[in-house]
Amino acid sequence: MLGAIIGDIVGSRFEFGPPPQENFKLFTDDCAFTDDTVCTIAVADAILNCRPYREALLDWCARYPTLKGGYGPRFLQWLSEDGVHPMDSCGNGSAMRVSAVGWLFDDWQSVKAEAQKSSEVSHNHPEGIKGAQCVAETIFWLRNMRFPKADLEAKVRKFFGYELPSLKDVMKIGAEGHFDATCQETVPMALRCFLEANNFVETIRLAVLCDGDTDTKADIAGAVAEAYYDIPDEVIDRALDYLPDDMLRILDQYCSHVKEHLGKRRLGQAGRDA
Repeated sequence: MLGAIIGDIVGSRFEFGPPPQENFKLFTDDCAFTDDTVCTIAVADAILNCRPYREALLDWCARYPTLKGGYGPRFLQWLSEDGVHPMDSCGNGSAMRVSAVGWLFDDWQSVKAEAQKSSEVSHNHPEGIKGAQCVAETIFWLRNMRFPKADLEAKVRKFFGYELPSLKDVMKIGAEGHFDATCQETVPMALRCFLEANNFVETIRLAVLCDGDTDTKADIAGAVAEAYYDIPDEVIDRALDYLPDDMLRILDQYCSHVKEHLGKRRLGQAGRDA
């Protein structure tokens, strides 16, 4: 979940701004957390404090009604109607908020079921649910199973039917001005960025350089990378400076739970190539 928040903050200034350039600064005064972080915190709060997902999402989004980039129009409508009716949406919002599910449950069946629950309160389209399940399952696989990183693409294809585009194609799509907004677009793109990178920061950079929905692509890529790579302490410290106290309290609760649950394994480090 911390990887998702970092990706969101780093990518935030490029979503509706000028295209990113090579060697861009990760953190500037133009960065901010967006709806991706708000909803990620909401899902973690729901799990940690036994709240319904709908209730937690409505609560946290009400706390932060005005954000950099705002909320998507359909999700904003869902909020305005108190989340009574799901949107039949396949938007990438279900996948960008799900990362805590991959860390806070102990078996793949529970991860898959909870990812669906966290999605379907708003994004109940099959593709919206599948995107959330894929991200959560990928995090679960990487933090629990020691298999070569290269095997991930085949597992994603087998279990979720995603064909991951080449990095060249992802870069081309972004350069042409296309804004990826659905799970079936953003999730495979974010996974390709993770597969092509060699560390956490490089994963975030690649996701942002692919342009388009930069904060969400970097959110998802960062969430997955957190389960595989160390996150540098200085990157964590810089990202935390952007978060208000109520978010920090949930994040502290989450980190304490994960560290206790994983024993001596470091948060943010779960696997390595064989």
